[in-house]
Amino acid sequence: MKILIIRYKKTLGVPEGGEQGSEKNLVVLQQIAGKENVDTYFIHDEAHRRTPLEYLQGILNMPFGYYFGLTPKRVREIVTMAQDYDVVFVDRSVFGIVAKRLKETGYRGHVVAFFHNVEAVYFAAKYSKFTFHLSSFTFHLNPLRWLVVSCADRNDRWSCRYADRTIALSHRDDDELFRRYHRRADVLIPVAFVDRMSTEHLTLNTEHLTLTSVPPKCMFLGAYFPANVEGIEWFVRNVLPHVDIRMQIVGKGMEKLKDADWMQSDIEILANVPDLDPLFLAADIMVLPIFKGSGMKVKTCESLMFGKNIIGTPEAWSGYELDYSKAGACCFTADEFIAAINDFCARPRPRFNTYSRQIFTSQYSADRMVDKFRSVLI
Repeated sequence: MKILIIRYKKTLGVPEGGEQGSEKNLVVLQQIAGKENVDTYFIHDEAHRRTPLEYLQGILNMPFGYYFGLTPKRVREIVTMAQDYDVVFVDRSVFGIVAKRLKETGYRGHVVAFFHNVEAVYFAAKYSKFTFHLSSFTFHLNPLRWLVVSCADRNDRWSCRYADRTIALSHRDDDELFRRYHRRADVLIPVAFVDRMSTEHLTLNTEHLTLTSVPPKCMFLGAYFPANVEGIEWFVRNVLPHVDIRMQIVGKGMEKLKDADWMQSDIEILANVPDLDPLFLAADIMVLPIFKGSGMKVKTCESLMFGKNIIGTPEAWSGYELDYSKAGACCFTADEFIAAINDFCARPRPRFNTYSRQIFTSQYSADRMVDKFRSVLI
């Protein structure tokens, strides 16, 4: 079996959440078909700095269903390449036009579409109704938001209509896909990670159950993205004044928060960190105050992988099946966040949460996903 994966971006440095999920998909497909039988077609390469003309061309192509980076020429190139492959794995449903063109041109192989989110919902949350940042340009009263969301919606629809098999992350996304496009996913495969917990650190953590600090170190992980910024601002304004913690914000582009009028000087902000693992290991609690989104939060899975205590909103926990009270807490309000954090201050417990780690290894490790992926390739 030969597989061609259509991926969004070849990244430099630490990949963002969606690309981490894409990397997991690649690893699992390589386990099934063999590394020599899996090739990748990247829509973007971060090593290439796009010009203003390329941005303009991307905008002009969007009304025709070509999400940023795709062009009619590149889709024709993919269709030609696909003839040498048994499976084309469209790693993001926002490239549903690829599935459409493959079927319209008589491709005889198997087309699989992977929904990292319901992209129309994701992009509606990502782009403000009032401002739109694109490279070094800022658009006010955001004339492009409708265009981007419409393009994403069209591609979601094409992915549902033309793919032989579709994969969604959770029941919530599956229900949204059915409501919008009248097709259920063929299989649900939740967010998962290739395990990065080294044997050395695992042994160290399980043999020496160091208690959470007083005050505890709380880490928020997430890139500079509207839902993340809104969540951490809410936390700083409504929760932080009422708890005694050491607060750390980690994520690509988060240095922009340093100039925010609500930011506090004693909050540590780390942006573009090349290796997150030491930060995970040192954190007492992951705080995930996320209120908007689609799909499943990759940062939650990553936190489970490192055996962290996690205090998050229902959105942060969406799609995960576990006992929240054993992993940390599920909080709806500021008062619930305050109570959960203060409980850690009053009753320190192991920094390494063995329940979180067990949930990861039993349900959200990439090794657990092989059979599910294999079922949609046949």
